[in-house]
Amino acid sequence: MAAALRAVARAKRSRVAAAAAALVAAPLLWAAAAAIAAGLDGAAWRALFEQAQLPRAIGLSVLTGLLATVISVALSAWLLSHTFATARWAAATRFLAPMLAVPHAAFAIGLAFLIAPSGWLLRVLSPWATGFTSPPPWSTTQDPWGLALVVALVGKEVPFLLWAAATQLQRADAGARWRRELAVARSMGYSSQVAWWRVVWPQLWPRLHAPLLAVLAYSLTVVDMALIIGPASPPTAAVLAWQWLLDADAAVNAQGSALAWLLALVVAVMAGALSLLRRHLRWRSRWVGGQRGRDTGRSSAAAPLMGLVALYAAVLLATGVGSISGIWPFPAAWPVSWSMEGWRSVAASSGTLLTTFALAITSSVCALAWALLWLENAPAHWNAALRRLVFLPLMLPPVLWVIGLHRLTLAWGLDTQWTGLWLAHTLAALPYILIALSPAYLGFETRYEHVAASLGRGRLAFLLHVKWPLLRASLWGALAVGFAVSISQYLPTLFIGGGRFDTVTTEAVGLAAGGQRSVLAAYAWLQWLLPALFFAVAAWAGRPRQFARSAA
Repeated sequence: MAAALRAVARAKRSRVAAAAAALVAAPLLWAAAAAIAAGLDGAAWRALFEQAQLPRAIGLSVLTGLLATVISVALSAWLLSHTFATARWAAATRFLAPMLAVPHAAFAIGLAFLIAPSGWLLRVLSPWATGFTSPPPWSTTQDPWGLALVVALVGKEVPFLLWAAATQLQRADAGARWRRELAVARSMGYSSQVAWWRVVWPQLWPRLHAPLLAVLAYSLTVVDMALIIGPASPPTAAVLAWQWLLDADAAVNAQGSALAWLLALVVAVMAGALSLLRRHLRWRSRWVGGQRGRDTGRSSAAAPLMGLVALYAAVLLATGVGSISGIWPFPAAWPVSWSMEGWRSVAASSGTLLTTFALAITSSVCALAWALLWLENAPAHWNAALRRLVFLPLMLPPVLWVIGLHRLTLAWGLDTQWTGLWLAHTLAALPYILIALSPAYLGFETRYEHVAASLGRGRLAFLLHVKWPLLRASLWGALAVGFAVSISQYLPTLFIGGGRFDTVTTEAVGLAAGGQRSVLAAYAWLQWLLPALFFAVAAWAGRPRQFARSAA
């Protein structure tokens, strides 16, 4: 009888999982098919290969993308090797939420405020180090080699990789075991760093494959950051494709679609190379770093970790000061006068704020609800198969993905509609929410459910009173990540919304082309403030319960 009831329950879960899979697979497959169809114009491909700036644009994309990915992975792994299983690890994880809350475009704008020839960094140095009385003719932003773009990408991707690693290292079924294994390795005479590379990293590296591919794909195909701080003559291939897609000529649009597909092929080649490298490093990890010895000093990690935190603080401070600056002649370190004109412009755009918040909260809540429905009901082999599809928005170039989404919304009558924007933002937030939620959810101790069932409690009661309360921090954290992802959406908002829906991100990127500095800084700072406040709410709502002790 019990076996029959379990079979009925499994069948019911499978039906729910199938419905959930269809709900997401339909728009994803439609958009993917539409993106494929957009790249089948032979004339557009011939015109593309006749473009003189194409080799330089592709080379810039590969150079900046690979450099940013390699540096981000190396720096993240090095920081992890010096902080995991120490008191510094808890401090590092506390800094991740506010750093993740800073959208890519806002970070690029703030970094440009710092390193531009008239930026704050040179202003601070000029009176006593450089002697400049006017901004020098340097290409510190939008430089021809894209080095500023690499710095901006590394600054954003390192916190993301650390967060992805933290979701694995904090799992109940892995983190505690890895700490014990590290302790055993140290007791055998290995230094802390060697023990990390030999024991933890070979087990962690395969679990970071999807986040690493996401970092690689984003770095190769980023548009909004490249528009703000990347090279301009020529731009990267992604920016060039985006410019062609916005052209009024249909032939130029088709050429942009072809370039988007060429970028997708580049991403596929690079992803294949990364997969081969991952397997090679996993094999080599058996002997790399095999020397016993004393610790080289975990305190050495404090400098780059604090440097990363200081960079974010400087970016936010420069943006905040810029938002209230009035007259600010070079090389003065501080504005001569202060003005709230930028924030008054923001306050006058209440519709922009409402649209931004409504899109972020509805898309993140719906994506979280779907993720819970899927993770709770899908068999393990279904979960592995569908994830390849759900991660399409991360793996495909943004310009190619937005082409497919645009054709989807046209076919479904959702183009320039709020519903179409909501769908685009939800599909964008979904993979990030799955990445954030899956480790804690899939690693949840199943014995709790057996105990609840033995006490006569049904599955819904178990979820509401046991499982979800215990996973409260992970649930709220995943929701905050989805909220931040929605805030940062630029291409779907502009392309699918048809310019009818303004958000703080579209306003900030648009103003970066030459708008008023204080208004640009106010919108950029607001880009960070909204997700930061939501992360704070999530941290408060996800904190463990505190039970007061009764008086003796």
